[in-house]
Amino acid sequence: MRPQMDDIEDDLAAEEENKLINEEYKTWKKNAPYLYDLTKNSTSTSHSPLNHISNTPHRNANKPYTTHRLLLGTHTSGQAQDYLQIATVQIPKRDHPASGADKLDRADYDDDRGELGGHSLPPAPRVQIVQRINHAGEVNRARYMPQNPDLIATKAVTGEVYVFDRTKHSSEPERGGVCKPDIKLVGQTREGYGLAWNPTKKGHILGASEDMTVCHWDVNAYSKTKSTLEPATVFRGHTSVVGDVDWHHTNENVFASVGDDKMLMLWDTRSSNQPQLEVQAHDAEILAVSFSPSTDHLLITGSADKTIVLHDTRAPTKQLHVFESHTDEVLHLSWSPHNPTIFASASSDRRINIWDLALIGVEQTPDDQEDGAPELLFVHGGHTARPTDFCWAPGEAENWTAASVSEDNVVMVWQPTMRVWAGEEVRIDEKELESDSMEGIESTATGTGKAGSSARGPSTAASASGDD
Repeated sequence: MRPQMDDIEDDLAAEEENKLINEEYKTWKKNAPYLYDLTKNSTSTSHSPLNHISNTPHRNANKPYTTHRLLLGTHTSGQAQDYLQIATVQIPKRDHPASGADKLDRADYDDDRGELGGHSLPPAPRVQIVQRINHAGEVNRARYMPQNPDLIATKAVTGEVYVFDRTKHSSEPERGGVCKPDIKLVGQTREGYGLAWNPTKKGHILGASEDMTVCHWDVNAYSKTKSTLEPATVFRGHTSVVGDVDWHHTNENVFASVGDDKMLMLWDTRSSNQPQLEVQAHDAEILAVSFSPSTDHLLITGSADKTIVLHDTRAPTKQLHVFESHTDEVLHLSWSPHNPTIFASASSDRRINIWDLALIGVEQTPDDQEDGAPELLFVHGGHTARPTDFCWAPGEAENWTAASVSEDNVVMVWQPTMRVWAGEEVRIDEKELESDSMEGIESTATGTGKAGSSARGPSTAASASGDD
């Protein structure tokens, strides 16, 4: 009888959790107009867990919006054909009078869509699939090459990495579901999620795998007679699953890897025999790593121990700072491309947190302390399922705009209110702060309060471009 009772208890627990999630989402939706300057939601019917915004937005000089590309990968659990999908999304220009982006208020919120901002945009779908390419199995991760956003790499469940030149594929997939990548990168025997193009050395890419290896490929070695490439180097040092990899942003030969063995390792591609540095960085599996794009010696790691650690590679055994707020494993980390002290973390707790290194150690009032550490700038609570991926919009004009996706196939494009990130430059109307409809929000006159702590969830694998 006990197994049957366990099943009943599990069902009741799941029901209670769903009730809690729905209540949190209702609170988030009610407060969204005060927390955001932009929110756009899109629910995919084709199981799309990845998103990544490409880096060359089309400015549409005479339009009140810019058009960006999103990469979306499908997870169908083998029940249907999987695809790599390219979508477009239109983001209102802040400086264009027709967009209304400079004067959003509660009246601008579309309750049916759950969206804020951009109501002068065309009535076409806000996130629209424009190209679908057959993929062999689920897309674990998708990333575009920084030097050429038309080249897209995907991590397949087989352990292989596929590279597609989107310009050589039609907008609709070929019949029969045959996957025809332009380049196939082989050398790993089990699936993985870590995938990173070198930001300074064109064509070089890393893949992390459950087979405990990191592979480094050079796609410049591709030719029409040689479309399947073996790795230039295989790095073996981890004793368990390698969870993530990331290149150094200025040193083309240096990269970091992290794994379920709780280890952070730094490698030099010119010396593959052993890592240049290895240190136990957390008390549980490490799932994410990211180098600072602006400070050469800083990087962050995120773990199943629910924390994020800031490291200085010059003193690797010392933790510079531990960021604590998430209530579940940290899945993904991403530094802002525009603000050197800002990064975001996505967690299985259905939250995406935005942090500011510059606020570490800032004195707080007792009320502020209840909202969390001073460096916790904003909590995005718009997802009701685990986030699978997150990315920042790369254009300077879209500074503070982000995209995220979750396991329930919801894609969100959002931007926190200027009251959070513009600080004292923005004046807050006291009448609005006293409004009953501001329930659940703690904010301060400086705009650095946790203006999103009534939150709602995560996403899957993401990457975005901006040229269309």
